[in-house]
Amino acid sequence: MSKNKFSICIPAYKSKYLQECIDSILSQTIEDFELIILNDFSPEPIEDIVLTNHDPRIRYFKNEKNVGAYDLVDNWNKCLELSTGEYIVIMGDDDRLAPGYLAEFENLIQNYPSLNVYHCRSKIIDDDGNDVMLTPSLPAFEYVYDSIWHRLRQLRSNYISDYVYNTSALKAQGGFYKLPLAWGSDDITAFIASAKKGIAHSNKPVFEYRSNRLSITSTGNDLHKMMADVSYSDWLGDFLKNNPPHPSEKVIFEHLLKEKDKYMHDKKLYTMMLSMRSSPFEKAKNWMNTRDKFGLSIKDIGVALAKSMNSNRS
Repeated sequence: MSKNKFSICIPAYKSKYLQECIDSILSQTIEDFELIILNDFSPEPIEDIVLTNHDPRIRYFKNEKNVGAYDLVDNWNKCLELSTGEYIVIMGDDDRLAPGYLAEFENLIQNYPSLNVYHCRSKIIDDDGNDVMLTPSLPAFEYVYDSIWHRLRQLRSNYISDYVYNTSALKAQGGFYKLPLAWGSDDITAFIASAKKGIAHSNKPVFEYRSNRLSITSTGNDLHKMMADVSYSDWLGDFLKNNPPHPSEKVIFEHLLKEKDKYMHDKKLYTMMLSMRSSPFEKAKNWMNTRDKFGLSIKDIGVALAKSMNSNRS
C-alpha cells in the first residue's frame, strides 16, 4: 500500500453530522491523504453514509463490538494502527476541517521539519455550524513546560483534532495516552510528543469544533472524569521527575514542581464545576458521597457549586 502524507481518521458513532465532516475532509486543498472511517459498531446509519461517498481515498472499517466513550482512546489507537500516512489526525464525527487545514499543517511541517507534533488554533461552532468563539492564540513555537503551565492555568483550550502527529513517532511513544473518556488524553499525548523537541503552533483557526450537548466534554460519567484527573496528576508527577527542562524553561519548571498539587486540585474543582452545570444540587450530593475517595473537602464542593451556578447565569 502506497504511503500518504496524511491520515485523517474518524472513529464514528454519531451519524447526524458525519456527512458534513466527511465533506470538509474531502474538500481539502491538499489531496495527498487517506480518510480512515472506523464505525464503532454504531446503531446509527454510519455505513450507509460512508458508502454513498465513492472517493478512493476513503478506507472503511467496522468494530465487531462497540468500544464506547469510556474506552474512546482505544479507537484512536486502532486508527493509528490502520494508518499509512506520515502524519495523523483524529477527527470527531461531528466536527469540520476548514479547506486549508492540511495546507496549514504542511506549512508548519516545512518550517519545523524535525518535530513530532503540530497544533492549530480552533474555531468553536454550534449545532447549526455557526461561529461561536476562537480558542486562544499561541506562540509559533514552545517547549513542553510552557505548554503544560498554560494548560494547567486554564489559559488554553484544545481538542484532539487540532493536533497533527508524526505517525511513526506517535507509535514509538505508545500511541495516544489512554484515560477514561479520553478526559485529558489529548493534553498528555501532546506533552509526551513535545517532551524533547517542542511543538509548533499555527494561529489560523483551521479546525472547527462543534460544541453541542452530545459532545463527550458535555456528557459522560462524572466519576470517570475525576478518576482521569487523578491519573493525570500521577502522570504529571512522573513526567516532571523524568524530563529535565530546556534551559529557557527552568523558571517555569521549578514553578510547576512547587505548584503541581495546587494545579491538580484546581483541575478537580473544574471537573466538578462542569458536572454541576446540570442538576447542580443532585450532583453536589453525589460529590459529597465520594469526596474522601478523591481528596475533596466540603468547601471544595461548595466552591465548585457556586462557580457552576454563576456560569449558568452568564
